[in-house]
Order: sequence, then C-alpha cells, then structure tokens
Amino acid sequence: MDAKLTQSYIDQKWDESIIPELVEYIRIPNKSPHFDPDWAEHGYMDDAVKLIYDWCSQQEITGMSTEVVRLGERTPIIFMEIPGTDPDSDDVILLYGHLDKQPEMEGWAEDLAPWKPVIKDNKLYGRGGADDGYSAFASLTAIKALQEQGIPHARCVVLIESCEESGSYDLPAYIEHLRDRIGVPSLVICLDSGAGNYEQLWLTVSLRGMAAGTLRAEVLTEGVHSGYASGVVPSSFRVLKQVTSRLEDETTGRVLPEELYQEIPEQRREQTQAMADALGDAVYQAYPFADGVEPMAENNYERLLNRSWRPALSYTGAGGLPGIQDAGNVLRPFTEWKLSLRLPPTLDGEQASVFLKQLLEKDPPQNARVEFTTDQAASGWNAPETAPWLHASLESASHAFYGKGVMYMGEGGTIPFMGMLGDFFPEAQFMITGVLGPNSNAHGPNEFLHIPFAKKLNACVSQVIADHCQRDTG
Repeated sequence: MDAKLTQSYIDQKWDESIIPELVEYIRIPNKSPHFDPDWAEHGYMDDAVKLIYDWCSQQEITGMSTEVVRLGERTPIIFMEIPGTDPDSDDVILLYGHLDKQPEMEGWAEDLAPWKPVIKDNKLYGRGGADDGYSAFASLTAIKALQEQGIPHARCVVLIESCEESGSYDLPAYIEHLRDRIGVPSLVICLDSGAGNYEQLWLTVSLRGMAAGTLRAEVLTEGVHSGYASGVVPSSFRVLKQVTSRLEDETTGRVLPEELYQEIPEQRREQTQAMADALGDAVYQAYPFADGVEPMAENNYERLLNRSWRPALSYTGAGGLPGIQDAGNVLRPFTEWKLSLRLPPTLDGEQASVFLKQLLEKDPPQNARVEFTTDQAASGWNAPETAPWLHASLESASHAFYGKGVMYMGEGGTIPFMGMLGDFFPEAQFMITGVLGPNSNAHGPNEFLHIPFAKKLNACVSQVIADHCQRDTG
C-alpha cells in the first residue's frame, strides 16, 4: 500500500465529505434510549440513522450492500457487507461503531453547545462526533482507500448500533439474528475507544466493566420542618453516606470490598508502565482540574492502573435535592444518588451488580427504606494475546502515518460489544482504537474530534485491513 496515496485520499474524503456530514450529524440530538425513553416518538434516532445510511449507501464501494435492520421495537442498526477480493475465501473482518449519543451535560464553553457543531483549531466540537459518529464514515473510507489502489482485502462487515451508550442491550439479539450473515470474523475493528496522545496509534487491550444504578434512602412520607424533625428523624442524605461507606473509603476513594477486584496480568502491568513512561505527567495534566486540585494516587503508573484495572465509584446524579434557591428549612423525605461503579476488565458485571445490591441494602441505618435499583450491568473485556502479524501491522502503520510506534493501553470505559464478541468469536484478533484523546471529553462538555489525528487513524485502519489479507496464518 502506498502510504502517501492512502493519506491523500483519506484527507480529501474527510475534507470534502465526512466533515460536512459530521457537522449535520452533531446537530441531531439522538440521545441513547437510556437518556431518552421516548426516542422512537421523538424520531432523532431515525434522523441519525437516515443521515449515516444515506451517505454510506452512496459510496462507490465494489459490491457493497447497505441496509437498516429493525427487530420489533428495538433500536435499529445499520448493517453493511463488502465482498472480499477473493470470492473463494470465507475470511471476514467486522468493523463496529455506534450512532447514539450521551445527553447534553452542563458546562459547555460560551461559544459551544452539544448540538452546535463548531470547527476551530483543527477540532470539531459537538456531541457524538468523536464518540463515535465518525466510525461509519471512517470504516467505509478505509476500505475504499484500498480499492482505489487495487489492494486486496477480506470480506468486510460493518455494524453500526444505536444503543451503545445504554449498555448495548439490544445488540445480542442483532448478533444472533445476523450471525450467519456475519460469519466468523478473524479480525474485529472497533473505533469507539481512546488514545493517550495525538502523536501515535493507540491500541486498547482492556476495557473496564460497569455496575450502575440508583441508590435511594427514604425516611418520611413527606417533608417536615427541619427545626421540628432534625435530631429525631434520620437524614436520608446521611443514611446514603453511611451505606456508601461500605463501598468506598471516603478519604482515598479506594473501593473496599475485595470481591470487586481481580488479578492484574503481568503483561498489562508492563504495558501500563510503558504508557506511564511515554506520557509522564500528561497522564493527569490532560484533565481540566480546578486550580489547586491534585490527582489521586502516588504516581502515574498507579493512576493508570486505577483507571484501567481497579474498581472506582462515581456519583453521577442526585434526586430529592431542591436547587439552592429553592432549598427551604425542610428535612426532606428521601435522597437518591446515581452510582456508576467501574469494574476490572475480567469481573462479571451481572455478578458484581448482585453483590452491590446486597451490600448497599442490607441492615439499613435506623431501618430506613434503602433500595438500589440496577439499570446497567456490563462486563469488561481483556484482549487475547496480540498476534505477531497484527503487532507488526500496527507498528508499521503508526510509524508510516504518525512517525512513532504503536502504544498499548487499558481503557477505563466500557464497550459492551467487545465482551459479547469475545464470547461469540474467541479466536478473533481485535483492533480497538479511537479518537478520544486528551481533553476530547466524551460524555462531558466541550467534546471534540481531533481532525488531523482522525485522518491518520483512518489511514492506519486501511493498512491493517490490507495487512490482514496478506498475513501468515500458519
């Protein structure tokens, strides 16, 4: 493959076609069903599906078929098939992405907004462009770049789902429904992950799982004057503090139950140390800390292990609390907290959720009514050993398009699809990568896609697809 021709083709495709489409895609508030239960009635998901489907179906890729698949009232998927250049081969590559989005989130810069696409400093701002609306466009462009040069490739299947941000609960049904059409992939390419910097190719080799839900403590049937009730009626807020103290050390943030930990493989420790050495203090400097705030843990190696292999608790929402301006002198009847517990990659998410519910609900203080309602439980993923051909291809691609070698990283987020595929196709190799680098802030305010980095990543995908076809399978 001619690297210069590949990059030139991809750059032009992004500038003339992909970026304008992503601008329109960002305008669509197609929130994932978990955040928009009435998604079907609102129609935004259908708008996003139509935009991406229309673009994909117009691409002049040899033999490609494109369709929207719907199973009952489930969220739709876009399913595409591109035949391989060898009609006698049953080898297949599966490329994956999603088109649903996280909710708006507060705190966007004055000139930015979630559904307002803005391009500045070579970055495309707005919700969903990087996470990961670009994936469908990049997948087809990687394949087309090879066909432009007459380079052989295996049969490719592209699957774009619509509920990844809600835990991909619809996806198993689609995988089962399409299993015969998918075949047995020898390579899976996922463009929904992150990068440690914008200077080289990053391969994700592990993903954490998640146990999330709402913890509620109820003490009264209605609010009561705080002067009359305090000292007699227990505070629902304090009850939740006591209950969650079973789960985490409030001083260090360390999750306490040993049942929520797993052994960290030595190879992952070595890769984490290499990442810490390569990034240095950029490991924590990438975060928008308020003035004076210091990072957790004693060094960058431990911080990266905390983020990739150890359980960690976040409080992502609260209920029962009036706004400051409306907060009267009332002892409130209940408090709710939304908990998001990230889990080690090799811990079963369902089992962890059952354990979490039992831990939080047992023996409630003052016999308050305490209930934990699970809404997401997902297992993480730990990649199989990287095949020599894939490592060589990634290293070569990273040098060709970035000028530096590939790096391996554990990612702190969850992509439920990876665990499913690991179960469905245990012999597959995985190229899990993405554009979510420092400050790109997926799920938060000011999310952006780093355009020059994305273009180079797209070229790396082309090379891996080409090398896959020429690999030594012996």
